[in-house]
Amino acid sequence: MPIRAVVWDIDDTIFDYASADRAGMRDHLRAEALLGETGSAGSAESAEQALVRWREITEAQWLRFAAGEATFEDQRRERVRVFLGRGLTDAEADAWFKRYVAHYEAAWKLFPDTLPVLDLLATDYRHAVLSNSSVHNQDRKLRVLGVRDRFEALLCAAELGVSKPAAEAFHAACDALALPPGEVAYVGDQPDIDARGADEAGLAGIWLDRGGHGGRPDLVRITGLDQLPGLLRGNTRFGAPSTFG
Repeated sequence: MPIRAVVWDIDDTIFDYASADRAGMRDHLRAEALLGETGSAGSAESAEQALVRWREITEAQWLRFAAGEATFEDQRRERVRVFLGRGLTDAEADAWFKRYVAHYEAAWKLFPDTLPVLDLLATDYRHAVLSNSSVHNQDRKLRVLGVRDRFEALLCAAELGVSKPAAEAFHAACDALALPPGEVAYVGDQPDIDARGADEAGLAGIWLDRGGHGGRPDLVRITGLDQLPGLLRGNTRFGAPSTFG
């Protein structure tokens, strides 16, 4: 069955979320005069330690959101409370996070290979987005980055009520395109949440392993988006799991 559409993850797939998050948080901590003062016990902390801790807290709270244990807004507030080690009100946590977001958005960038590959695939494949975020958040991001019009549909966990890797999330994206899962490829940076989840839902899952970690022979893997057109155009459902790079 030929691949007729590509559904995309956003963060750390087409958009360099990790770099923007690090740069934004570093600038935010400087503006808040928190470097050297963060930590629940008030211990001195380097910028690098603070950034690592913010990332760990973010990942933990995203897992709670994905499991349905917190709303999108609540996971943001809890990230702030845990990071600062203080029992802030919702309004206080929201205000702190809003100030961080201003710095984070100033660092937004697409990966260098994103636009060239979207251009190469534009005439041969339909495109949509499935993200474990919110439509409000990701629609604005894609518009600011200048690529929202590249995608027919944008679906997100906050509105769907289900998150990747649940099959229902992937099937919702297929339904939005009016295509069966067997005619849809899914590209994302997470081997289990994205590629394996897509495979188990009947799509053609593709792991974008930008870091070259490897170690998952069960998955179709690419190390850059420049490898995607050749993979799709030679598809035959990709045959055996393929590894590039």
